[in-house]
Amino acid sequence: MSLVRSPRTGVLAVAACLAAVSLSAPSAASPNPHNSLSSHGTRARGAATAVFADPATGSTAVSNLGAGTGWKVLTSATATQGGAAISTPGFDTAGWLSVADDGGGAPGTEINALLQNGSCPNVFYSTTMKSCFGQMTKVGADTLAQFSVPWWYRTDFTAPPAGQHAEVILNGVVGQADVWVNGTEVATSATVSGDYARNALDVTKLLRSGANSVAIEVYPNNPTTMATLDNVDWTQIPPDNNTGIQFPVQLQTGGPLVVGDAHVDQNTAADLSSSALTVKVAVTNTSGAAQTGTVGATVTPPGTGGTPVTVSQSVTVPAGSTQTVSFTPTAFPSLTIASPQIWWPYQLGGQPLYTLTTSVVQNGATLNATSETFGIRTVTSSLTGAGTMAPSGVRAFRINNVPLVIRGGGWDPDLFLRYDPADTAQQIGLFKAMGVNTIRLEGHLMPSDWYQQMDAAGILVNAGYQCCDFWENTSYTAAQQANYQLTAQSVGQVLRNHPSVFSFQWSDNAPTATQESLALKGFAAADYPGPFISSAEYNSSPQLGASGEKEGPYDWVPPSYWYDTSHENSGDSTLTNAGGSWGYDSEQSAGDTIPTLDSINRFLSPADQTALWQSPGANQYHDNYEGTRHTGYHFGTGYNLDQAITDRYGAPTSLAQYVEEAQVQNYEDTRAQFEAFVDHSTKSPAPATGTVYWQLNKGWPTLLWSLWNNDGDQAGAFFGAQKANRPLHALYALDNDTVTVDNLGGAAQSGLSVEAKVYTTAGSLLDDQTSGSLSLASQQVRNKVLTPKIPTAAGTVYFVELLLRQNGVLVDRNVYWNNTTSDVVNWSKTIGQPQASMSSYANLTALRGLAPATVSVAATTSDQAGPNGSDKLVTVTVTNTSSTPAVGFFLRADLRRGTASGAELSGDNEVKSSIWSDNDVTLWPGESETLTASYDSADLQGATPVVSLSGWNVAKSDTVAG
Repeated sequence: MSLVRSPRTGVLAVAACLAAVSLSAPSAASPNPHNSLSSHGTRARGAATAVFADPATGSTAVSNLGAGTGWKVLTSATATQGGAAISTPGFDTAGWLSVADDGGGAPGTEINALLQNGSCPNVFYSTTMKSCFGQMTKVGADTLAQFSVPWWYRTDFTAPPAGQHAEVILNGVVGQADVWVNGTEVATSATVSGDYARNALDVTKLLRSGANSVAIEVYPNNPTTMATLDNVDWTQIPPDNNTGIQFPVQLQTGGPLVVGDAHVDQNTAADLSSSALTVKVAVTNTSGAAQTGTVGATVTPPGTGGTPVTVSQSVTVPAGSTQTVSFTPTAFPSLTIASPQIWWPYQLGGQPLYTLTTSVVQNGATLNATSETFGIRTVTSSLTGAGTMAPSGVRAFRINNVPLVIRGGGWDPDLFLRYDPADTAQQIGLFKAMGVNTIRLEGHLMPSDWYQQMDAAGILVNAGYQCCDFWENTSYTAAQQANYQLTAQSVGQVLRNHPSVFSFQWSDNAPTATQESLALKGFAAADYPGPFISSAEYNSSPQLGASGEKEGPYDWVPPSYWYDTSHENSGDSTLTNAGGSWGYDSEQSAGDTIPTLDSINRFLSPADQTALWQSPGANQYHDNYEGTRHTGYHFGTGYNLDQAITDRYGAPTSLAQYVEEAQVQNYEDTRAQFEAFVDHSTKSPAPATGTVYWQLNKGWPTLLWSLWNNDGDQAGAFFGAQKANRPLHALYALDNDTVTVDNLGGAAQSGLSVEAKVYTTAGSLLDDQTSGSLSLASQQVRNKVLTPKIPTAAGTVYFVELLLRQNGVLVDRNVYWNNTTSDVVNWSKTIGQPQASMSSYANLTALRGLAPATVSVAATTSDQAGPNGSDKLVTVTVTNTSSTPAVGFFLRADLRRGTASGAELSGDNEVKSSIWSDNDVTLWPGESETLTASYDSADLQGATPVVSLSGWNVAKSDTVAG
């Protein structure tokens, strides 16, 4: 989205991380590359360590340069000897920074190099990063002295056996680079540019026996002039502008024939009864004479019971050329798979992955081989619901012919682009616990391991280009055009076999005709089929046509805003900031999300904390990069959120009360956003087909746009989203005060009934209704099941409790707190703006007068492997034991390190690896709720697990989880 018009924050991932396709046997997890605050990255998950094969080929003849030995990194202000000397074997690197590869196989950014060598401890605390390195003043060219010159990256490697062909492969650089090998410059910044363009450099004639050296001079990243990445307005911009090497630098060797670029094109029957596979593999002749060999391919089904399909053919490749060998189902009927194992998003089915291996054999010897996985699944993208609201219709998706409402969030990588597979696994655990189905990558494409984990987890990925920088430039030179097309081809080679990646799109602005043509040519060269979408706003392009998407809002709006479908005309044809629950919204949220006090204490100084609750207009360093407010936007402050908290729940008198009120407000807002899109998914004329929360996570501690913090903190926003995205769920529609029941799982459900209770704040039961028996097909939404009788007197605060049962067993509890005098939005001043302009707020301050409630807590711990690699499960049963009708409102459980007697240890005692199945619950006398949390026993650090519980009107207590 445009910085002028719709201050966006995206996490697009334009180019995938180009790295390993095959995995070795499990090994110890790599050291945590993150600073101390990224603590959830410290836990070993036992994930396989990637053998980072060439992303375009999957070839095992490819190795990561620097693997095991690491890299030497230094600014050119100090390393002044020049490339010829620096790239010579034996060059003295005394005094250079020693840098280990991260979990993605890459040496990383300049700041990563400094952090690995002890600079700037606790870099994410308060304004430490600014004190250490300075602060960026704009998105474009770097203006900070130590990062304003190129930096050198250098490593040594051993040459392959004599006679083999050798290529150094750069899978992109963040910035531009000159490349030197053994004293000779082999590429310049004129061709090596951008984070996602793959360049293979022939170095065969430069290598010598024994030690060889490569040196890469990386020029400062400038997202306004380079097809690279930046942080737009999502966070503070890293002071080095992320300059460095995000993906592995590799050495590919072999010959005289080398296979690579192996992939599968699939044509699956509409009824999923069969899938016709076409296997393609490129064969390169590295010699000076024609070569003949036998190319083979094997497709191995998932599991142990299936029979592999093996095909082969002879090929003769002319000298110094590459030839694509295709195995079609027409020529090789065994490649038509009957009853294939279908890959599904995790809520709809399993995630079976087939394995494709290819090889080339000559004179009985295997010259090289490739191996990678793929999934069989079909994506359908279309426009539906054309009318006055959306003249061309709205974007909708089907996976394997099943329509589904896209419910997800935007992904933000670590601020310094450090990658840790264990950290990804932990965040997948958070994602699936929250119940959403899609991640949007905007301009920040990820390492190969990330996509492999998404494939295995069944998480949908919408990848694409970034907004607001050179990707949206309308005029490119011939060299830049070539690089743009090369980038698309490189990205397509990475994404094409990953079943998790279901679409690719441009961001705010649709591509020019030239950009579109270049990109589609690049994707076609990679055999990446899309589907492709022309814009994240309501735009169109010559070949792809209308996008069917919209954007915004980005700052605070009341829960009722999300249900609005009558104020779509923003006067802007792109439909930006017309964010009610209709159509497909590519990025939207209610802005600031306040973490828990545990998390706040980890990254905000006492002065920051005071400003957080006492000075709504104060710029917060952990909101976004702006040093001052946007004109019309308050992304650098909590201004709009704080005003709503004060007017709706009462002015806080302490930080603790501010955080408590913010949790409640964030909870109800995120719940409403997701529930509204589900509730309106069948509404005419423009159905709600998708909502992408902006954003899902953050690569550093944040107060803005996140559903969990970078330390794994699960605050009110997380649990509001979690509640809305239950696979079987009852919701209270805020636009018509009725009850909707939905089934977001993969199987039909029967024997359902929903009970709706209405209470006063004093605990009196005003209404109690129960539906008849219900049955729901997969993805079915049934509206207006019940109409609770709510109070009629103006200004009355009341509760609505929904209890969804299946065959008499409670499967979902959902509680709302409302005022009969609702929030009133001034739509004439709101539509088209990133936040709501309010005529009046719903007064919920009566909740501050709730009578105290008493609860009992029982907690046990058991051994149980979790989906994210955790090894323990705590089970907590909370019961409202009040003798009077006092509600226990917004009860929060946390797992802490404690003593055998049940006392909490001092300091930061939260077990941060815990992932909760539910939390922030509300109970009336006699009601119980059982919560669970998976966690890593190592996080206890030898202490006793203790569960703390507190609530809006419930005193804190601690219970040993025996």
